[in-house]
Amino acid sequence: MFVGITNTPRNYAWGSTHAIADLLGQAPSGEPEAELWLGAHAGSPSVIEDAALVGGAANLVEWIKASPAVALGADSAAPRLPFLLKILAAGRPLSLQAHPTSEQARAGFELENDAGIAVDAGNRNYRDPFHKPELIFALSDTFEALCGFRPLAEVRGIIAELRLLDLATENPQAAAIDSLENHLAQGLRGTVDWLLRDGRGGDSGEVKWLVERVVELAEHAEFLASGGAVIGYARELATVRLLATEYPGDPGIVLALLLNRVSLRRGEVIYLPPGNIHAYLSGLGVELMAASDNVLRGGLTPKHIDIEELLAVLDFTPVSAPYLAPVVDAPGVSRYRPGVPDFELVHIAADADAVTATPVPMRQITLTGPAIAICTAGGFLVAGGLSSRPLKRGQSVYITPEEGTLTFAGTGEVFLATTGR
Repeated sequence: MFVGITNTPRNYAWGSTHAIADLLGQAPSGEPEAELWLGAHAGSPSVIEDAALVGGAANLVEWIKASPAVALGADSAAPRLPFLLKILAAGRPLSLQAHPTSEQARAGFELENDAGIAVDAGNRNYRDPFHKPELIFALSDTFEALCGFRPLAEVRGIIAELRLLDLATENPQAAAIDSLENHLAQGLRGTVDWLLRDGRGGDSGEVKWLVERVVELAEHAEFLASGGAVIGYARELATVRLLATEYPGDPGIVLALLLNRVSLRRGEVIYLPPGNIHAYLSGLGVELMAASDNVLRGGLTPKHIDIEELLAVLDFTPVSAPYLAPVVDAPGVSRYRPGVPDFELVHIAADADAVTATPVPMRQITLTGPAIAICTAGGFLVAGGLSSRPLKRGQSVYITPEEGTLTFAGTGEVFLATTGR
């Protein structure tokens, strides 16, 4: 069964005012449009376009609850859709954050329930018992992000650059940089603890001075570069300036220097497993994640930060940028498989130049479970084992697993989310 779905973008303040509308060929609302949710998450379930087709259910949550065997398949292990597909448009940097493992989520959810903390309380860490790994596919020419702790050798290189910049000022303040280097010698965990705890403790802490000095040095680097100087970590220092504008005085400004700074090109993907600290800075992308609300924040936000719980969740192992390469099933069909049972993403592309070909180009996909597809360019006729449906730019459809193998005939671009293998 093919069930047309739609939704209204979430108007979070960090969203772009036009990127999602431009992508889907729709009129912008005039407000920030941050995320278009496609799924059965209770926070913003997808609306069913033809309720009569599914027994009168207004949205995916209602339909899955009423007919789980039809919507999810008779073999579904649980009566819930395990993934959430999004179109995400970051006009401003998001908060630094990490997500728990399944075991951490279950334990934290039960503890907070036992403590009587309301699920929607501002100081709640675990709003459900599920993990929240995620991936992002870049749709804009570049998608900027911070993700995972960078190798320590690179952190030391940044510190060395800061020292050189400090010496190039009229009033060197080497002690500020010393404080970061001294804490770093004791390990990443202790450094993050110190940055967040001291940095959020008031206006007289050591971290406040460090943040102010790092921002000053980043601004000095920009001045020197305008005169022809070569700055070794120019991109990292530009990130400092960006974050200082958006979140002045926040300790996350310095914490960002400990993280990989990634510029995705269109079509590139990163996968963020549980424990990976990250923040999206700017750009448009397709985000696919496990359906969960569990977020442990670590800076660049006025929202609740539980330092102890964040430290317990974070993976402090330095890693390189976590790119995820596709498995190419056939020309124009690429699967992104992060190795979790909740989801995988399929990218279907057929060049518009092929429209003159005979027959019309076709792409085939065999479902591993229920699926959601959104067309971001062109148009296709999608045929399954039992029925078919046209799908054009801006349209989304929920597909039940009984359709089996899908054939996409047409040209353009489609993203399909389904369960993992």
